[in-house]
Amino acid sequence: MASELTYRGGASPSAGAGAGGYDAPKPANSKPLAWLPRAVRYAAGEHRPVFALAGMLFAAAVFCFAAPSSSAAAAAAAYSSGGAAATVSSSLARFSVDPAAHNPARHFVGGKVPLGLKRKGLRVLVTGGAGFVGSHLVDRLVARGDSVIVVDNLFTGRKENVMHHFGNPNFEMIRHDVVEPILLEVDQIYHLACPASPVHYKYNPVKTIISFHLIHSFHNWCFHAWILIVCAQLIGVRSCYDEGKRTAETLTMDYHRGANLEVRIARIFNTYGPRMCIDDGRVVSNFVAQALRKEPLTVYGDGKQTRSFQYVSDLVEGLMKLMEGEHIGPFNLGNPGEFTMLELAKVVQDTIDPNARIEFRENTQDDPHKRKPDITKAKELLGWEPKIPLRDGLPLMVTDFRKRIFGDQDSAVTATGGQ
Repeated sequence: MASELTYRGGASPSAGAGAGGYDAPKPANSKPLAWLPRAVRYAAGEHRPVFALAGMLFAAAVFCFAAPSSSAAAAAAAYSSGGAAATVSSSLARFSVDPAAHNPARHFVGGKVPLGLKRKGLRVLVTGGAGFVGSHLVDRLVARGDSVIVVDNLFTGRKENVMHHFGNPNFEMIRHDVVEPILLEVDQIYHLACPASPVHYKYNPVKTIISFHLIHSFHNWCFHAWILIVCAQLIGVRSCYDEGKRTAETLTMDYHRGANLEVRIARIFNTYGPRMCIDDGRVVSNFVAQALRKEPLTVYGDGKQTRSFQYVSDLVEGLMKLMEGEHIGPFNLGNPGEFTMLELAKVVQDTIDPNARIEFRENTQDDPHKRKPDITKAKELLGWEPKIPLRDGLPLMVTDFRKRIFGDQDSAVTATGGQ
């Protein structure tokens, strides 16, 4: 009986088989791609590479066609409104070499954050950050989610002003005099480290001049933007203060033009609020402290010279808008509402003690008769103007002064309460 061979292939035996069901002889090496490893031969036989390649091509097509859709819609809207140039700029923005074009967190022009994405916090240096204005600025920056470094020698600043941030991983404080070099890597610098009252800036005139020139120490280090804050009044007898500000602005603009440094310049006017130095010789703090201590309110001259007073939160808002905007300045940041010294004394009497008496003294040398900021530029370019009137902000300052002068046991006494 002839032997019977069982066919184990995936198809029926070849129609051309010989007699008895035998196939024609096959070459010795009948497996395709026998030289490849077994796993590779299996993948090739099942057509897996074809499906993998198709998947990658599909994913690439989705990314290529989905990403430009929103920008194309914006470009069409810009063109329909007559902005052909804006369309070209929008199309080219994707290929910009400017880091801000690819990292919106480092761009200072405001904009909406895409849904599901958080704003990346910046690393911000605030010199004089333990002082009156600086500590309020630090509060806002920390609340915004930035990492803040305070550099302060505590000459006029107070550690208590920023103590509530101790333990926060996004806050650091370095006790250091800015007239000495320090190496830090930051994105932004707010330079507020200079004594602003005559009592303090006359104490060491040389340091007062040098303290304005922090930019000279920082220009070779890593930061994205710099804001110089100077006071606006220029009076001859205060040459250490006045010339320090003047040369600081000059140096700032020279570094901007010569080293392509991104800078901002603010000229701040009279500011008041909690955390002011109690005995710094400025009129608002003088009047408030004197009224609380039952001392006469000292008015120099006839009391008809005018000043303007902005609450500290309004100033901080202006500084942040300036830093995040695209304009260099200088910008006047102040409250254009004028008060004579007698009118200010009356507001203090109404807020603290209606029976506080006024004592007139000889006026100081070169005391300006009028000091009123023109904030038109800030209103138009920054969209900023002060919001808090003197009669609303002064009670907040009085509460802070009462607590610091008399201690915690009297801090609950209201601004107009009993004695």
